[in-house]
Amino acid sequence: MRIEESELILTPEGKIYHLNLAPSQLAATVITVGDPDRVEMVSKYFDTIETKAEHREFKTHTGTYKGKRISVISTGIGPDNIDIVFNELDALVNIDFEKRQVKKKLTSLDIIRIGTSGGLTPDVKVDSFLISTLGIGLDNVMHYYDKTDKIFNRDFAQSFIDHTQWNPDNSVPYAVEADKTLLKKFTSENTIQGITITNVGFYGPQGRVLRAKLKDEKLNEKLTSFRYKKKKITNLEMETATMYGMAKLLGHRAISMNAIIANRASGTFSKNASKTIDALIQYTLEKVTE
Repeated sequence: MRIEESELILTPEGKIYHLNLAPSQLAATVITVGDPDRVEMVSKYFDTIETKAEHREFKTHTGTYKGKRISVISTGIGPDNIDIVFNELDALVNIDFEKRQVKKKLTSLDIIRIGTSGGLTPDVKVDSFLISTLGIGLDNVMHYYDKTDKIFNRDFAQSFIDHTQWNPDNSVPYAVEADKTLLKKFTSENTIQGITITNVGFYGPQGRVLRAKLKDEKLNEKLTSFRYKKKKITNLEMETATMYGMAKLLGHRAISMNAIIANRASGTFSKNASKTIDALIQYTLEKVTE
């Protein structure tokens, strides 16, 4: 079936619209970062850079590191941007742009997020590297898609809803596990593992108060007291669960690497966040090429 021009939007040069990339410019291993300025923090370690592309908050560098071809792409902040980026990444490898048809043979990408996050409990130390074993999504992006029963952990999500007495006016929480192969690959004595909350905002949705008061002042207390089979929520950010959901829905493998630069329980922030992020970038690149 042909995909219409209004649905698959291409530039006059034949590139996917938001990412401004042609299929040949994307590597099979993709590193995502939120901040466009962080793209250079990754690509400065590349041996070669063959492609530089940019459109709005989406910046891409494709090159090689120790002989392995890698693309690093900025997603911007939030689940809505993950919806754009993951659909367009998939289109680049699994849709024939000339025929506007899904290819008969599908390609699976490895997608690794290098992001920042805040720890929720005292044991999640500032400047540590946390790998998300599961994401709890408090956004609504995944609920627009069909056939999510096979990718959601319904029991986990329901336990979370029951414990927090979640307000259904906010959203319907869902839970998605990390890719097990990538989880094993990136785990070492230098990392910790945890369960990550993905929310739609940085202030109210993450329990921060400046001037606007919260409807649920005990939100973070409920998050930190939640337990499911001895597992607890460790950190809070804005992309992981949606990333895991979209990757599994589209047949890709994804893992989320978090530089913990703040701890909400202790009220502390990293004294050198850039150094921590850079160390995580170097760690991730080494693991990618092992």
